[in-house]
Amino acid sequence: MQEIFEAWVTPVMIGGLILFMSFIIWDLARKSQAGKFGTIMLFIVLGAGMLGYVIKVVITYLLESGAGG
Repeated sequence: MQEIFEAWVTPVMIGGLILFMSFIIWDLARKSQAGKFGTIMLFIVLGAGMLGYVIKVVITYLLESGAGG
């Protein structure tokens, strides 16, 4: 039961954390009056870590499911 709960809750919580971090980046850009270019740069630079994690999860899933070759 605990394994099922963890398998279901972990992606939901990580997704919520990613959404919250995106809100923090947006709020930082708004409060600093970064403009369009500055906001885009903030999302690219600060969001790179989140994107790296998402890519890692996708690659891990593909390798474990046997779709990697």
